[in-house]
Amino acid sequence: MRREFLAVRSTLPKDDVQGAEKVLAERAFEVEELAGARTVAAYVSVGSEPGTGALLEALRARGTRVLLPVLLPDNDLDWGTYEGAASLARVQHPGKMALLEPGGARLGRDAVLAADVVLLPGLAVDARGTRLGRGGGSYDRVLARLEAAGAHPALVVLLYDTEVVAHVPGEAHDKAVHAVVTPSGTHRFT
Repeated sequence: MRREFLAVRSTLPKDDVQGAEKVLAERAFEVEELAGARTVAAYVSVGSEPGTGALLEALRARGTRVLLPVLLPDNDLDWGTYEGAASLARVQHPGKMALLEPGGARLGRDAVLAADVVLLPGLAVDARGTRLGRGGGSYDRVLARLEAAGAHPALVVLLYDTEVVAHVPGEAHDKAVHAVVTPSGTHRFT
């Protein structure tokens, strides 16, 4: 299933990906928790993922503190503060794709506990709010850390319209997301 979603994304024209990024940045603020968030844990999109760049800038312009992940060798995530696109460094992780990560000080794995909203990357979300990730487990660790600490940020995923589907396989450790933002609108889950 992951391969299928990635294959479809790989065929998207660059103009469509860029256009969707701008729309997603506007639509995202329809999610009440995101519109009022003081701190958002986000990520920098790569390739044909639904773009986050415009949203990161919009959050920063609102005075929202934006945390971005730093991939660790064990696939867990540390965090740094987003200080604008110029502050990002391209990091090639051995055996993995290159990522843009914050170039400043590292805040530690628990920095995510301060987030009011966590933007999760994903390939699809189903009608129950079950998210299909890329399979590396980085965000499963983040979600487990949040749960263990009793933190309850809103969990939001940015997707293309065709990636909101009837069903994706879930496992016992999967946590349902609260909302999905697509170019055509937002979808909330209870």
